[in-house]
Amino acid sequence: MSQSITLTEEQHEFRDVMRKFCDAKVAPLAAATDRAGEYSWEAFEALKSMELTALSYPVEYGGSGATLVDQAIAAEELARACASASLMFLISKLGMLPVLNFGSPELKDKYVPRICSGASQCSYALSEADAGSDVASMTTKAEADGDGWILTGSKVWITNAGISDLYTVFARTSGDRYHGITAFLVEADWGVQVDKLEHKLGIKGSPTGVIRLDGVRVPDVNRIGDVGQGFAAAMHTLERSRPTIGAQAVGIAQGALDFALAYMKERRTFGRPLADNQGLQWMAADCAMRIEAARGLVYKACAIVDEGDPRGELAMAGAMAKCFASDVAMQVTTDAVQFLGGYGYTNEFPAERMMRDAKITQIYEGTNQIQRMVIAKKLFG
Repeated sequence: MSQSITLTEEQHEFRDVMRKFCDAKVAPLAAATDRAGEYSWEAFEALKSMELTALSYPVEYGGSGATLVDQAIAAEELARACASASLMFLISKLGMLPVLNFGSPELKDKYVPRICSGASQCSYALSEADAGSDVASMTTKAEADGDGWILTGSKVWITNAGISDLYTVFARTSGDRYHGITAFLVEADWGVQVDKLEHKLGIKGSPTGVIRLDGVRVPDVNRIGDVGQGFAAAMHTLERSRPTIGAQAVGIAQGALDFALAYMKERRTFGRPLADNQGLQWMAADCAMRIEAARGLVYKACAIVDEGDPRGELAMAGAMAKCFASDVAMQVTTDAVQFLGGYGYTNEFPAERMMRDAKITQIYEGTNQIQRMVIAKKLFG
């Protein structure tokens, strides 16, 4: 296995900068964003002001050229303050990874700078109503038409639906289950329709919806990679994005624990602070240990991506990082609610929001049951 990493001094300084930024500009918006259930353009403008929209893209397209470990640090600190803001930061990278890794030079030159500047946002349109964990069962079709393609079908669970102006859409170009899928970068104003927006348990500041394509014409220059390469591109992308969902989960857990610790130091019962209760101290110690273990797995998986996965470890390492970190986030946020007692169950304090936000990290970008299947396949394969 790859060696574990230690953050550089520059990365520690970057975390400090991110922490101060998030505490000042992101955290104050989190509760209102959750209550309104609406996308926070104020938070997005704050991200742009810090050039976070350009953080992990190549310099030649206007990016900062940061590593995936750097991106994980940013995602973690954003999630510590507001999970919706962290997803706002992560989603365009998910949508653009197929373009960066499989797209033509012309496609990259045209669209990546728009993402870096914050002028555009991109969503990843893979799942369908009957093709979620089993994405190879998708039925959205792309039919060749002169120098372009006609796309017809619906995609579900689309993060940033209605906000993004670009959608990376995977569609069937032949009957072959795995080699009959092709990816396309579709501009929203070519005819992408938002059928509905979901009412969700958590991460309410990030819209999730159903998009529909009714005969949307896409020029062939917007095809991503070769015809039939879409399934491979989708899996390649998720393997490289999954560790950052682990980072998001770590951030949610850390935010919940940090708040609970501060509360327990101030809250007094039976004449002394809650923090003096050894039973609670041990619960908090377990939370801290789990978070640190999850963080180590996440940074290791991100470092493997940065190395180019020379030993073929990423599929297993990424699955472990995402699965473990999201399970930790659910456990720690549940404990945080318990630390606050009755107050933890109210929206006067952020613990209940963090618990609701944590749940989705066990589900999206591959459920934790799927992650365990990936790990088991590597163990027994």
